[in-house]
Amino acid sequence: MSVNEKPQPPALMATGLGFHVGGVQILSDVDLTVPTGSFLGIIGPNGAGKTTLLNLLSGLLRASAGSIHLEGRDVTGVTPAGRTRLGVGRTFQTSSLFNSLSVFENARLSAQARLGGNARFWRRPRAADAASLAARDALERVGLEEMAMHVTGSLSHGDKRKLELAILLAGEARVLLLDEPMAGVHSEDVPLLTTLIGALHAEGRTVLMVEHHMSVVVGLADTIAVLDSGRLLACGPPDAVIANEDVQSAYLGQPL
Repeated sequence: MSVNEKPQPPALMATGLGFHVGGVQILSDVDLTVPTGSFLGIIGPNGAGKTTLLNLLSGLLRASAGSIHLEGRDVTGVTPAGRTRLGVGRTFQTSSLFNSLSVFENARLSAQARLGGNARFWRRPRAADAASLAARDALERVGLEEMAMHVTGSLSHGDKRKLELAILLAGEARVLLLDEPMAGVHSEDVPLLTTLIGALHAEGRTVLMVEHHMSVVVGLADTIAVLDSGRLLACGPPDAVIANEDVQSAYLGQPL
């Protein structure tokens, strides 16, 4: 970097982030800096606040305290749709797909939203329009091109997870927030999904992933953040975090 170049801001930065409902503190004073192109694994016991953190970062919940910056821009008050347009993509523990639509239509709607078109379900899209081409490319990259015309509700759980990733690709998300992508997936599908997520990261995307499969987290993440009772307990390289005595205590003393 030359002396005149400004350092690249982190993909995401949370400062003093907190969230409460009534008098119950769900998340408290969380500071996280996620460099562009990095892979952050987020772990912690059930009820630690992991999904709440992703909901705050994606805008589904409004922070009670603190701030969120996306690539140097303050997005604390930006809506979920606004953050999506700025490059944030999100998946959920429970599938949020349009099960009555085809696999292709799910991916195409994401591309169409990015391109600024209107979702017109009653009109057959042109095969060569920009949104259709983006959708087909995304489906091919996750291995679903041959299932493009299948009704989404008929897919296996593993294929639905692939489609969720295709939707992020079609929308050209740069920052991926993945909430337990292996949840409910057959064990035989876990290695393929792990490889696919790793490939998306290798292309330069920033990934934040909540996941209970520790082998997946350790295999993919360059940094692991541990939440416990709504607070950030530890954050650092996987080996150091897993060896941390406080982290092991948070998991009832069981080695990770």
